Amino acid sequence: MTTPVEVHFHGIEKSEAVEQRVHEKVAKLKKHFGRMTSCRVGIEVPQRTAQRPKVYQIKIEIGVPRRKPIVVSHERVGSHANEELGLAIRDAFEAALRKVDGTAAKIGERSKLDRGRRRPRPVEYSA
Repeated sequence: MTTPVEVHFHGIEKSEAVEQRVHEKVAKLKKHFGRMTSCRVGIEVPQRTAQRPKVYQIKIEIGVPRRKPIVVSHERVGSHANEELGLAIRDAFEAALRKVDGTAAKIGERSKLDRGRRRPRPVEYSA
């Protein structure tokens, strides 16, 4: 990766432990998908009310050369809402890993036009 990982906190205090965990998860993504050029992670806690418990929203933006960035927004709502930040980070990076796998598969395969096209035989020259 050419640029360092950026971690932004909104509505939550900055924590070195959380930032370290995010860096570990990004390193795992980097091992899995070597074409990453940048990674931004935003951790946000929106305003909560008595009806709505504390829910963490995590947004991951992964830069890929010559393509649009891969963006994963993760928020679980309802009874599956994660009140623990560690679980929310884990779930968000699992979703990012699945999305990166799909993108890597698309980058690796030939285009539809190239798959059906016949290739001309190489010309052999005799001297």
